[in-house]
Amino acid sequence: MISHAHSVTRKATGPFQGEIALDYEGRLLRRKRLACDGGDFLVDLPEVTSLNDGDAFALSDGRSIVVHAAAEPVLVITGDLPRLAWHIGNRHTPCRIEPDRLIIRQDHVLEAMLRQLGADPQPALLPFSPEGGAYGHGRTFGHDHGDSHGHDQGKHHHEHSHAHDHA
Repeated sequence: MISHAHSVTRKATGPFQGEIALDYEGRLLRRKRLACDGGDFLVDLPEVTSLNDGDAFALSDGRSIVVHAAAEPVLVITGDLPRLAWHIGNRHTPCRIEPDRLIIRQDHVLEAMLRQLGADPQPALLPFSPEGGAYGHGRTFGHDHGDSHGHDQGKHHHEHSHAHDHA
């Protein structure tokens, strides 16, 4: 019988009986079967949950499986960071903010916009853990701006719409 994870331990400390690397999208889940070095298990959480690097699934058989942020394609951005951060935020794009750089998930449309603004976006393969929502926790959920570029702007199942101008 497969073990179930009905809860998550935040910033868990070991010992762990397995580990799993999930990308940014994969760390937002409610119900899903996962496979890791410690064996398969079913995640069955009471609500959609955003997992952070270092959180752990508490399994029904007593095991603890730690979550790591998997490396994924990102853009490492340097330049006039306050100005560039404002433009990235105006696009409601998840962003990791560091003292000397910004990091977003790879997106060719945003890369072109950033280059036009004088940035130097460089592709990289890194774990992506952006800033949380208000008060430093949770995810910010994107919404449709009606652009015709056909790209994903971090949209999730919790989308909402509202009217404001991004021109």
